[in-house]
Amino acid sequence: MPEIQAFRAIRYNLGHVGSLSDVTAPPYDVIDPTLQEALYKRHPANVVRLILNRDEPGDDEHNNRYTRAARFFRNWQKEGLLATDPVAAIYVYHQHFTWEGRELVRRGVMARCRLERFGEGTIYPHEETMASPKQDRLLLTRACKANLSQVFGLYPDADCEIQRRLDAAVAGRPPVEAVDHLGVVHRMWPVTDVEAITAVAARLGPLPLFIADGHHRYETACTYRDELAAAGPLPPAHPANYVLMMLVSMHDSGLLVLPTHRLFSGLPPLDSRELAARLGDAFATRIAGEGADLAHTVWEEIELEASQGTLAFFTLADERWLVARLTEAGRARMAAAAPDHSPAWRDLGVALLHRLVIDTLLAPNGLPTPKYVHRVEEVVESLETGDYHLACLVMPATVDHIRTISQGGERLPAKSTYFFPKLLSGLVFNPLV
Repeated sequence: MPEIQAFRAIRYNLGHVGSLSDVTAPPYDVIDPTLQEALYKRHPANVVRLILNRDEPGDDEHNNRYTRAARFFRNWQKEGLLATDPVAAIYVYHQHFTWEGRELVRRGVMARCRLERFGEGTIYPHEETMASPKQDRLLLTRACKANLSQVFGLYPDADCEIQRRLDAAVAGRPPVEAVDHLGVVHRMWPVTDVEAITAVAARLGPLPLFIADGHHRYETACTYRDELAAAGPLPPAHPANYVLMMLVSMHDSGLLVLPTHRLFSGLPPLDSRELAARLGDAFATRIAGEGADLAHTVWEEIELEASQGTLAFFTLADERWLVARLTEAGRARMAAAAPDHSPAWRDLGVALLHRLVIDTLLAPNGLPTPKYVHRVEEVVESLETGDYHLACLVMPATVDHIRTISQGGERLPAKSTYFFPKLLSGLVFNPLV
């Protein structure tokens, strides 16, 4: 069972750095070069210098972006820009944001969580990982000897009892606050009350945890722990046996999963009628209309229907939208195309798109990696460039899909989920020494 523990976080000393907004950043894997440069300029102690330090001319094995990150981390502590909390705590964390005119708050808590290798306990992944990002994060962890960003975990709690207990523990207390580059307001409160920490840990202990985001960082933490253990006995209480996690109820009213729409290039010219013919009896199709900007209307229809088996395609050749609904014949084709997966996995929209439509019906020899976007406006803007021959609007997997498929021992297809907003790096650091 997951073991949750308070810890003495390393945090920015606001008396030295000023605004927390100036020194925090989104996770490393969503920082593009333009944002990286902006964060570098925002403050000389911005966390980007730790989580995504720039490559420099002349870098070698002794002087590189990892060693520079470690040097900054040590020096900022020596200079008082970073300080270690005097008492172990867990950290209540709220994110206030707006989506499609709605004001939402996602609530959770940051704590240490004892590591379990996937498949050996009740912490479940939902996405596949790749070797390169894990090696990158491992080199950074070795250099800095700390978790610099949180792994995002979900737990089942239909009544949100745990979060209510946490919110009661910080009621009336002022938070530390940061605003990110997207306008999301991040608020955090340390909780040092032993009774409250014990109650939360006891309630979380029997529950499964599902990794929502940060799979590479979680697996890296396991590898780092194993490296230390191989060099000599690692006491059970050693901090490397744990990883920094942000834990959110799967039933939290602010938990938002965005779709990840696809834009493909590299296809031969294909109009809507040809596409419908290629889909055959696997889908019932109809032409919804013309023009890239019809995407908004088409997406409203798909969202209202809320069916994983309904997809919408835009074909550049005739600039038409084709709505496709999975048929029973299509389900049979999908079962034949993915016999190694469960019916729940095969029913996912992203699985149907890639395994059945792209890999089986359209391009058995494969296609270049698509462009991924989350907002319909981004689909329209991308299509208006004329660079993409085919676009697809697809429903996101839900947290229920994550729970069912993960506990069945499977992982969802890549880019099945996009949890918004991203967690902020730089609120707390978890030392591993």
